[in-house]
Amino acid sequence: MSIATILGVVFGFGLFVGSVVLSTDNVFVFLNLPSFIMVLGGTLAATFISFEPKFVVRALRVMAGILLTHEVGRAILTHEVGRVIRWGYIIQKGGLAGLETDSSRARKLDRFMSYGIDLVVTGYTGQEVRDILANTVETTFQRNTVYSDILRNMGSTAPAFGMIGTLVGLIIMLDNMGDDPASIGPGMAVALVTTLYGVLAARLVFLPAANKVQQREEIVRFRNYLLAEGLALLAERKSPRYIQDKMNSYLDPALHFSIDSMMRDRKEPAATPPSAAASD
Repeated sequence: MSIATILGVVFGFGLFVGSVVLSTDNVFVFLNLPSFIMVLGGTLAATFISFEPKFVVRALRVMAGILLTHEVGRAILTHEVGRVIRWGYIIQKGGLAGLETDSSRARKLDRFMSYGIDLVVTGYTGQEVRDILANTVETTFQRNTVYSDILRNMGSTAPAFGMIGTLVGLIIMLDNMGDDPASIGPGMAVALVTTLYGVLAARLVFLPAANKVQQREEIVRFRNYLLAEGLALLAERKSPRYIQDKMNSYLDPALHFSIDSMMRDRKEPAATPPSAAASD
């Protein structure tokens, strides 16, 4: 579970509820089922009209998924550098056949990596591998960010339906004003609750979720570009030391992989492949 995301949701709504409780004795005035239906139902209806249903359903699932820990963390980047370096040693000793054998497990778990290794084993040049994988990275990113676009659209739609609900409430209130002028105040309060729901849905649910989904996809894109560069270097038969320095140039210095440090830790000679650098 993503503790930070869960805490953000809890604190966000908790601060709102706490402020309401401290400000009024009539907290139930903030609970209105018709207003909730107007905002949520209207937002979903407009979204299903704007986008294909399967993408909307998928976007809602992705939104729920932000409560889970993201698979691609900072440590994974160092892990990828170490793994490619190890494959560099394997290619030096056994050629591309050794790479295909050693990477069999990793290929089952990662489609992008499997595709990239297939390109290397096929015999494409390093630049060809870069070009093909760069296109793969960008098209994958564009497909996956459709969900963040849908959530962002829902975030912009929810306040509009909140306002529509408020207008509906005002019309009903004004229509009944001649019969009971004393009901104007309570009626206005109920009407404004719909706008409140729309703003809360946008600012505490849909827009934050869209930003989180977008950020996670950007992290995956960066990781894939890093891996693509490493695979291209393998295709060019670059030395493990060169692979280390080139891939480290993409990373924060705190995440740099060091062949020398790994060798000292394992007390192995410098010519030995770093088998434990990034095990599959």
